[in-house]
Amino acid sequence: MARARPPRPRWRRRLIILIQLLVGLAVLAFAALVIAVYVAKSQLPSFDSLKSSPNGQMIRVHAADGTVIVSLGPSYGEWLPYSEIPQVMRDATISVEDRRFRSHLGVDPIGVARSIKVRWDRGRFTQGGSTITQQLARNVFLNNQKKFARKFQEAILAFAIERAFTKDQILELYLNKVYYGGGAYGIDAASRKFFGHGADHLSLAEAAVIAGLVKAPSNYSPTADAEAAVGRAGVVIRTMEETGAITASQAAAADIQGLKLAPEPKQNSVRYFTDWALPQLDTLIDETTQPLEVWTTLDLSMQRQADAAIRANAPAGAQGALVALDRDGGVRAMVGGKDYVSSIYNRATQAVRQPGSAFKLFVYLAALEAGHKPEDSIVDEPVTIGGWSPRNDSRRNSGAVSLRTAFAYSLNTVAAKLGQEVGFATVADMARRFGITTPVNTHPSMVLGTSEVRLLDMTRAFASVASKGVAVTPYGITRVSSNGQTIYTHEVDRSHVLVAPYVAAEMTDLLQTAVNTGTGRAAQIGRPVAGKTGTTSSSKDGWFLGFSSGITTGVWMGRDDARPIAGLHGGTAPARAWAAFMKPATANRPIEQFETQVTLPEWQLEPDEESYFGQPDNGESGQMVDADGNPIERPAPVQQAPEDDGSVPVIEGDQQAPVPPQQLNQDWIDRVTGRDAPARDGSGRDLPRRDGPAGRQPLQRDVPRERNQDDRPIQ
Repeated sequence: MARARPPRPRWRRRLIILIQLLVGLAVLAFAALVIAVYVAKSQLPSFDSLKSSPNGQMIRVHAADGTVIVSLGPSYGEWLPYSEIPQVMRDATISVEDRRFRSHLGVDPIGVARSIKVRWDRGRFTQGGSTITQQLARNVFLNNQKKFARKFQEAILAFAIERAFTKDQILELYLNKVYYGGGAYGIDAASRKFFGHGADHLSLAEAAVIAGLVKAPSNYSPTADAEAAVGRAGVVIRTMEETGAITASQAAAADIQGLKLAPEPKQNSVRYFTDWALPQLDTLIDETTQPLEVWTTLDLSMQRQADAAIRANAPAGAQGALVALDRDGGVRAMVGGKDYVSSIYNRATQAVRQPGSAFKLFVYLAALEAGHKPEDSIVDEPVTIGGWSPRNDSRRNSGAVSLRTAFAYSLNTVAAKLGQEVGFATVADMARRFGITTPVNTHPSMVLGTSEVRLLDMTRAFASVASKGVAVTPYGITRVSSNGQTIYTHEVDRSHVLVAPYVAAEMTDLLQTAVNTGTGRAAQIGRPVAGKTGTTSSSKDGWFLGFSSGITTGVWMGRDDARPIAGLHGGTAPARAWAAFMKPATANRPIEQFETQVTLPEWQLEPDEESYFGQPDNGESGQMVDADGNPIERPAPVQQAPEDDGSVPVIEGDQQAPVPPQQLNQDWIDRVTGRDAPARDGSGRDLPRRDGPAGRQPLQRDVPRERNQDDRPIQ
């Protein structure tokens, strides 16, 4: 009688069930994979269709006058059939990107395992396991997101591509479509860009450089980092030797160091503007594949003038930036540095720096909105707020002064008192209201510009004052079309009122005074100007921002490492650069008088040190304009002995050229603001001048007051 078998242990039964389940799942997964691959294969375009499909979007950018200023996007060379692709190029690519290309089915298990091991050893992915076929699938059909779902899709497509095309066809597609950096797609475009000739006769060294670019085109580009490109090409040569693609003697003979690169096309400062404007297309339109024609606000003549003004006036070792806005917010000129080729960093839109006294714009706007008037009296005296004791640049105080005088000569103590009165949070809110996008602190010292700002934001704020308190939003793109159809048109929004018109008018009144007799005198251009200087501690930053004849321009100068620059004040190089740009920029525009009358500050008050740097163009020296605003040369003035006639004082022993005495009367104001030019009617005929009492407002301060022994005005 046979004995009954003992029952199997429970754990063994469970293990068998688990194995059966896993095998079943594996079979189902394999079946699903096969189905997915053949579905993907059936949906693949033909080989000829893939050869003609584009990679990327072409964009042509136009200046305001329609001139094409830059063409961006992919560049393609000639399509090279597999038989015309040099053997060294094929071998270099396979050796460095996928040495088992000829044997795998689209995905290389060994490469995947190696990538996982490196990930395990180093804690992060530093080595990819993608085959040439996977890269082709990603470049043509997918994106570069590092997600599991995308990697799974990539693998499915790679298997499908291997079923649909031969290995030679896959390599031909890859070498003609892969991105090699600098806008170049395919080996022929890359060869022409970097070496100046087609890819049909690449040398071993040239092929190694191009093959090495695929891993990181921006890092290994020979035009961006020649040393990195040479190093990467050396890796390719050694890999080719290891795989047997070349001999040791061929590897030794490859002269990578001796390669001559094709000269780079010259770049100019318009790229600062296009680098700022074009990324905005992502939010303005949805079109991402069709070619685009982009029309912008950039005025090429103003751009050249802005570039020249920065180059000519920025101190040695310092950088400079300039932004010019038209009255509707259109950016007419943008310079982000002295040389785009050496530095693409846009200091007009990206750099954040302390604005110094230019920030007082918001202090005085808050004070005026709170009810103060330019003629209000306030005492310039030592003040301590929360342990902080600001001082004037002149290191002295002048007693009771008007707000106009305090602003014209940038008195720090008065700004501090006004900030304390209206509230530092109120000043910060005013700055944000006028478009300051960077954080603004509410410490008492913030009234002197200790919060970092962008030049574009500050220029926008001054433009909003010029616009009578209506918000001005900078923009650079006016219209976009694709295939002849307009898909975007910019519309100016004039509905956002920031402050009441009378507040903006009073602020313009103060800004005029700062240019006419205060710290910004070097910015005079022979027509009405309103503006403000800014200088930070130790002369690390210099600013001048102002407006005239419908154009608002901001200028910043300083070092990228924020080190001090001897002699840099807002009233020196920045103001001179501003004037050098604005003279020709406004030359063909009619002279526009501000709604507020020019009123002089107390002439007896000695300005702070900043006001003495730079000789102004006050109608007695430099260039003036005719009735149409065109620059004209004036004869040199007759030199007269200085008299005690109310002229702005000059510091004894000043290193700068002394400022000529200025007779502070109505004739002088007329010359400075361009009122001495004959007015014209609509037909261009001269209108009679209104020289009588009805045509002018009397000066409020044209009689010197007595001074005490401490050189203070006697009240």
